[in-house]
Order: sequence, then C-alpha cells, then structure tokens
Amino acid sequence: MNARYADRRVLWGRKALRPYDETSGFRCIHCQRHVSTARSQSGVWNRNHCPYCLHSRHLDWQRAGDRLAACKGGMHPVSLTFKQVNKRYGAAIGELMIVHHCTDCGKLSINRIAADDDHESILEIYLHSQRLEPRVLAEIEAAGIQTITAADFNRVLSQLFGKN
Repeated sequence: MNARYADRRVLWGRKALRPYDETSGFRCIHCQRHVSTARSQSGVWNRNHCPYCLHSRHLDWQRAGDRLAACKGGMHPVSLTFKQVNKRYGAAIGELMIVHHCTDCGKLSINRIAADDDHESILEIYLHSQRLEPRVLAEIEAAGIQTITAADFNRVLSQLFGKN
C-alpha cells in the first residue's frame, strides 16, 4: 500500500466517498434523545434507528446507507423478522431484524439490530407484533417479509439474551 494514503484510509469508513466520523450522531425523531452513530458502540455501519425507542426516520431508498428517500418521515417498529440466509443445503435462520413502517409514505423496511439496542424494547416489539391486525400482517407479507410468530419465541430470546 502507498504509505502516503495509509493514514487517510483509517479516517474513512468502508465507502471511499464518505468520511467516517466517530463523534457524529442525530436526535431521535420520536423520543428526542441523542443517538450516537459511532460504529464502536452500535456495531453497524449505517445507524438508522434509536437504540432506546427503536423508532427510525425514512432515509434509505434502494439500499442501506444510500440516504436517498424523499419523504424523510418517521418510521415506527411494527414487528420482527429473521434475516434470510441461503446456505448451500437449504435456508437457515439468520440474525434478528426490526420491521419498520413509514408513517408518511407507508413503506416497510427491515433494519439490522445494533449492539447497543435496548433488548427489552425489542422484546416489547415482539409481544406487540403478536397482536397485529390481520390487515397489517397481510401488508407485511405482501412486501415479502416473514414476521416472527409465537413459535419463534425461544429463538428470539436466544438471540437477545443468549438463552434457550
């Protein structure tokens, strides 16, 4: 590697066009608390939801981190799902993810759970999602998202708290 650019590489994140700033953050659109975007705390490259109330803002349009969504509306967590992982010999259950619903445009999106997210709040989303209206469940399924059911409760606990 060229020594002249070695220091610059450390200051930039995964993408060469965007600086990586450990001190930045944002104010939650729902609870108004300050949210750090430091990767060392959250464990994710693109922090897009509050670790306290788990609400988000509609920022991404086509892929995570593009920040091209036009509406910029508030997104509330409605359910949980598992990341779809395709293995060589069949599908496997991946990590736990949050399903958000935009209050302005109605778009559904899936977001990774970050390391500093409040596990009790995630469990509350699971419990609330078990009482969703059939209309909302149909909308989520129409978007190609498979919500977590009561049969998945032990898997949810295992991923959140490391228990079976």
